Amino acid sequence: MKTPIKNILLALFALSTIFSCKKYLNVQPEDKVLEGALFSNKQGINSALNGLYISLTNKNLYGENLTLSTVDILAQRYNIASSHDLYKAATYAYADKPIVEKIDAMWTGAYTGILNVNEFLNNLDKYPNVIDGKTDSIYRGEALGIRAMLHFDMLRLFGPRYSTADSLKASIPYYSTTKSSINELLPANKAIVMVINDLAAAEQMLKNDPVIKNGTMIPAIGDPANFLTSSRNYRMNYYAIKALQARVHLYRGDKVSALAAAKLLIQNADKFKWTTSNNALNEKTDPDRVFTTEMILGVQNSDLYNRYDALFNPSLADNVILAPLASRLATVFETNENDFRYNLNWTVPSNGGKTYRTFYKYADVVNKDKVNFRFTIPLVKISEMYYIAAECEPDATTAVGYLNTVRVNRGLLNLASTVNINTELQKEYQKEFFGEGQLFYYYKRKNITSIPNGMATSGTVVMGAVLPLPLSESQYRP
Repeated sequence: MKTPIKNILLALFALSTIFSCKKYLNVQPEDKVLEGALFSNKQGINSALNGLYISLTNKNLYGENLTLSTVDILAQRYNIASSHDLYKAATYAYADKPIVEKIDAMWTGAYTGILNVNEFLNNLDKYPNVIDGKTDSIYRGEALGIRAMLHFDMLRLFGPRYSTADSLKASIPYYSTTKSSINELLPANKAIVMVINDLAAAEQMLKNDPVIKNGTMIPAIGDPANFLTSSRNYRMNYYAIKALQARVHLYRGDKVSALAAAKLLIQNADKFKWTTSNNALNEKTDPDRVFTTEMILGVQNSDLYNRYDALFNPSLADNVILAPLASRLATVFETNENDFRYNLNWTVPSNGGKTYRTFYKYADVVNKDKVNFRFTIPLVKISEMYYIAAECEPDATTAVGYLNTVRVNRGLLNLASTVNINTELQKEYQKEFFGEGQLFYYYKRKNITSIPNGMATSGTVVMGAVLPLPLSESQYRP
């Protein structure tokens, strides 16, 4: 990673509103003046913070690769033609182009974001008392949460299978400062402790987050979001930190801590309303297909519908579109038309000449000015907290109860108390997280080596669970 560090580590955060989010402050005297001007007023600090969130929506990160496409393809979600640009990802040919470039782009995008966070925090220290103490604390908590999330997802991609003895193997570097040096590759068990420490610090910083008292505060249609007084689920809020703690502790194998964090979310589930049957089954023009009312954390990607058109639009040729084999999709949803996720998001299109169902989760609505959920990609939803609780709860009846809560709110019947909870959880992860990138991580965490082959109507493939470090990182290390 020498090249990104050389070019970015000392110069750095993405700007929005005042400057393009694709530009960075370089370490030059005139740019130090700009840096000082930016952090000398509230608007400038808000712009710098907004830039951190905008960088998350880059297609190399949560704008596509970590949600809509690459990571889901690693989980064998789709039937990928051999001529497709992402075929090498589906076959785990990590050393071949173009997947080698995808791997580099995800790594570089994440560590650029991390270094921008560190520079943002550094500048809050360098230019104190510009914003009030409460706001300063919230901004720091948000930034620490972003840093933890990016490191954790790089660990989940590039680190070893954590549930084995391989957790002692080298994984990723962790960057907590803006110093101009290449950090060592930490063993996975040490890297995850760094993630947990950052989340703990963020939790303390966000203990006065307005979301705790007021919920996510969804603004009225047409009203702008303030992000401190509204739309907190588009920011790294207190509950998002607790949800990430549940996710990280479970990945580490600490079910007691994971359950405690998940239960805190469940106890406050009234702040994250389940989608309604009216939205899922009856609203044909402008449905909220991503269930934003359930969202604990998400991003707004202004390029979302261009990405949809490039990946999922029914007019795409069969060898270009990302779509599952019909029999595989039917198996995932157990051919149950009552499932909101199946009925709403998967349809045989009336145009495009397709005879199979295509993915509509990220399709745009018709009345664009009458909804407030456009451009949204969810990163964490309340449903996942129930799944985590179900997996970690020692009492079998209570565990099935958590799972049934999600099922009922997806239009399904309750499961019997005698079911195998792990079998049913795997089914739920396969159904729930299309286009959100979580299934690959589930397989890896559970040490499932053979998964259903997305390019065949039956059979399995051995999943390539560990991505190699990109050349831009490995070639400069001893």
